Amino acid sequence: MAHQSGSSTAHYAGNRKSLNIKRAYQRKYNKKKKEVNRRVELKRINRQKGTYGNGDGKDVSHKKDGTVFMEKASKNRARNRSRK
Repeated sequence: MAHQSGSSTAHYAGNRKSLNIKRAYQRKYNKKKKEVNRRVELKRINRQKGTYGNGDGKDVSHKKDGTVFMEKASKNRARNRSRK
């Protein structure tokens, strides 16, 4: 089955100016202290579990109670996306 692009992908494909604005915002957001610390913490946990950079496709995922566990990256990154 072929991958189908979402509506935002189609929008940014035909709207280079809009894409550049989004990228500028994302760069600024990623520099925030809170986001940097969040990524540092996730990398630290990943290294402790021995999965950082080994290509196993696992991510550190958070539960609602604050605990973390290992999960397939595709499952972890797909959760909580808006759906039609």
